[in-house]
Amino acid sequence: MMTIDLASDIVSSGVKLVLIVSLVGLIPSLLVGLCVSIFQATTQINEQTLSFLPRLATTLLVLIFAGKWMITQLVDFTIGIFHQAAQLVG
Repeated sequence: MMTIDLASDIVSSGVKLVLIVSLVGLIPSLLVGLCVSIFQATTQINEQTLSFLPRLATTLLVLIFAGKWMITQLVDFTIGIFHQAAQLVG
């Protein structure tokens, strides 16, 4: 039987998983963006591609190296939700 406590636990674990998976990609991109911004401020170079390309490359590298882990976490969560749904219905 689905209760409010169980539903809130499922939602909170889903939100926690989404935050963790998204932060794995966002934090390196933010750090590279900060470093590029500091470099641009010190050299007074205001080129748009200078700030965009390193962040794009960093995001692609993170997806290459951590993508399998991210997908595995999301698939495991989805399978767990379907197993819980089958137990709650029957």
